[in-house]
Amino acid sequence: MRTIAAVLLLSFGALAQTSAEERWNQLSDAQKAELKAKWQAFKALPPEEQARIRQNAERFRNMSPEERERVRDNLKAFRALSPEERQELRDRWQQYRKMDPSERQELRQRMRAYLRANPEKREQLRENLRRWRRMSPEQREEMRERIRERRRR
Repeated sequence: MRTIAAVLLLSFGALAQTSAEERWNQLSDAQKAELKAKWQAFKALPPEEQARIRQNAERFRNMSPEERERVRDNLKAFRALSPEERQELRDRWQQYRKMDPSERQELRQRMRAYLRANPEKREQLRENLRRWRRMSPEQREEMRERIRERRRR
């Protein structure tokens, strides 16, 4: 479901500069078929889920180009994860969403404070993310295995 939402969100945002007919005509037959299937999946969603996706699409359209690029990068990074890692990330997100708003706010504040107090850590996190994005799937799997091995020790 989230993948459908993300694809629709990015499709709407990326193609917002041209008319619907022009956009449609620029697509290959395979892309048209894929988009039709995703549209049918979207229409099968409950109305409240459709509304949430539409709100996200509108929010995406209203972002600055830099913010939209960051969202696209995050989506690419998410797609590069293994199914297990994606599920773990979804599980952690659900845990976060179940927290009281005050707990979430406190967690965000603690993270901001940590990153402000440790600018070298913040930069290291950014560099690690840049390196991760440049890795091939095989290199990422090798890195995951190294991390698992370190945790076992």
